[in-house]
Amino acid sequence: MSFLFHESTLKDQHILITGATGGIGYETAKVAVQAGAKVTITGRNEEKLKQLKNECRERDQVFLYIADLTNTEDREQLLSAAINQHGPITGLVNSAGIGGGDMVESLSEEDMRKIMELNYFSLVQLSQAVYNQMKDQTSGSIVNISSLSGLRGTHGNSAYSASKFAVTGFTQAFAHEAIENNVRVNAICPGYVDTDMGRNAIKSKGEREGRSYEEQLEIAKDSIPSGRLTSPTEVANTIVYLLSDAAENIVGESVKISGGSVMR
Repeated sequence: MSFLFHESTLKDQHILITGATGGIGYETAKVAVQAGAKVTITGRNEEKLKQLKNECRERDQVFLYIADLTNTEDREQLLSAAINQHGPITGLVNSAGIGGGDMVESLSEEDMRKIMELNYFSLVQLSQAVYNQMKDQTSGSIVNISSLSGLRGTHGNSAYSASKFAVTGFTQAFAHEAIENNVRVNAICPGYVDTDMGRNAIKSKGEREGRSYEEQLEIAKDSIPSGRLTSPTEVANTIVYLLSDAAENIVGESVKISGGSVMR
């Protein structure tokens, strides 16, 4: 897919991207840099963060910082380091998240807490901290990565789905408050994305149904009118659009990227 944005689309912007070692965050960083932004990328895998920085067209626009977002001190130090490096944060992409879980009858408290802690609580806490700075400058954009599973429940997916419903609800409620200070908050709700997490979800569903990954993948594709999974770059392009001035009146939306699957 060719680059869709002008190199000045995000000029003078500082975008903080969490979960940058995952497929969606990884591609979003590359697209944001191409669109002219200064970017702070964070995650827990230093090697992959370095690899991402090397793949970005303008490496000097990329600042990497290793952090565990479930840790309060790590979040505070991340923000301090990012602002010291690139100045005030103008855009936040909350892409950090995990899948997993089990059928309700087998779901452990440990799994439930782990999924909710990263997918929801740390997202809210980081958003609070960034928003306190954004409202002082009366501008900014926050994009939360939710899921189609944050709009409708799916079989064997209760813990993940609950965490993403929480993200979607938080996005809508927060958007009402934030827009009073000219800060836009939106969510992206992808279906199956061709990332490690997406492929693992397909694999896990196949295992529960006694099918191979290849068999389950074909079933997944057949359920999508477009006949394919969404690429992480397609999600990244949508995120960068929401970060840009072109989306200045898009507020509190849950933007679905499903290849048409929500029509079924």
